[in-house]
Amino acid sequence: MTRRTDAHPDLLRPDVGAPLFSTWSVGTPERQARTVEAVARAWERRPWPAEALRAYHLYTAHDGSTLLHHSQWEDESAYEGFARTRRQERLDEIDTAVPGIERHGLRRYRRYRSGTSATGPEAPVPGCVVIVDVEFESPDPQRQRDWVDAVFEALAADPEPHTGGISAHFHLSTDGTRVLNYAEWVSAQAHIDALATPGDGPGSPSPEWERVQTWPGITNGTVRRYDHALGLVPR
Repeated sequence: MTRRTDAHPDLLRPDVGAPLFSTWSVGTPERQARTVEAVARAWERRPWPAEALRAYHLYTAHDGSTLLHHSQWEDESAYEGFARTRRQERLDEIDTAVPGIERHGLRRYRRYRSGTSATGPEAPVPGCVVIVDVEFESPDPQRQRDWVDAVFEALAADPEPHTGGISAHFHLSTDGTRVLNYAEWVSAQAHIDALATPGDGPGSPSPEWERVQTWPGITNGTVRRYDHALGLVPR
């Protein structure tokens, strides 16, 4: 069976070998809310699709028009089995409830590096999830890793890191062209304040952050803030 949970995903789970992300455009905050409930109904009325699916989470973007899907699979072959046999019936039910959803495709990743300010009971509950999506001009797995390593060097060089950041989990796309950072913050305002504070963190004029921002081969980058809207796990 399937049950809801308010808990955020554990990005450090050792049994997750295939974290998958996708976005849907739904148009308005009202349609965001309707789609979240449609997804919950489509999943809760059906058996949990596979033991190899550890958790499935849905997030509403602060832009009011976008949803982020994040599923944690043991491996990609397990997802492929679900996609062949059980995915479409869920999508059909969701589309009947909320027509006109625009889906932007599924992206496959592997987690590469994580940094956390606190773990266990001491870790604060995230109030905002920030997704940083960086795209490169061509496939290059070494460049993906080198860029992430440069981000960690820049973070380590900050004399006074912003206290609102809880964790950062960097994922490399399996096609070699993208990096996705799943970052947890205590609140959206804490993230806004961190970006606006001169001299601290991303956007500061330090040589380390300048190197990150001007890395050769980057063609696009986006930063979006989300709220955790729905968690689904096996009962």
